[in-house]
Amino acid sequence: MLFLAFYANIMNYLTFRKAFYDFTVIALADICAVEPNFHRRRLNEWQDKGYLTKIIKGYYRFSDTPLDENSLFETANRIYAPSYVSLEMALSHYGFIPEAVYGITSAATRPTKTFSTAIGTFIYRSLKPRLFFGYRIETYGSQKHWALAAPEKAILDYLYLHPSMAGIEDFNTLRLETETVGQKIRESDFFAYLDRFGNQALTRRATLFWKYLNHA
Repeated sequence: MLFLAFYANIMNYLTFRKAFYDFTVIALADICAVEPNFHRRRLNEWQDKGYLTKIIKGYYRFSDTPLDENSLFETANRIYAPSYVSLEMALSHYGFIPEAVYGITSAATRPTKTFSTAIGTFIYRSLKPRLFFGYRIETYGSQKHWALAAPEKAILDYLYLHPSMAGIEDFNTLRLETETVGQKIRESDFFAYLDRFGNQALTRRATLFWKYLNHA
């Protein structure tokens, strides 16, 4: 009898594994869509057995799934949506700043939030819904994807959310790889995005930043 109960438990997990094998992040809502009568205690059991890792409440991953930049960025998008990777992490991804970045930074329309999880720290800075633009969809694997700020928008998001960055000395603290920045951003896109912000203070600082960039 005990053997049969154990066997049934394993089969239930194997069925679950097969159903969500390709998922980077498994939301409780995803599970309930497949099995409306799913018992959440199963998730606790599978965590105890080391099969699953809880990211935040309602979101899980298979513990043996490799972690890399793609999976972490997709996770950042999924656990606090809508959001896209931006700010320091995007600047690092594009090679604009030399230092490693603590935490995966994103822009989101929801309130500012930080999640310290078993797989890393996810930091979200709030933008008004009308400023939620200027990102691209990056694909990997067969069907997986994540959203990333365009290089011009990543810089503008950073300047917008760091109003103290107002002069040459402040810009110097970023230690920008100016040659790389110059190769990857377009002036037309930079100022088109800037116009959409409709923020005079940002326009002054971003225009000064552009002059700084071209004379560094």
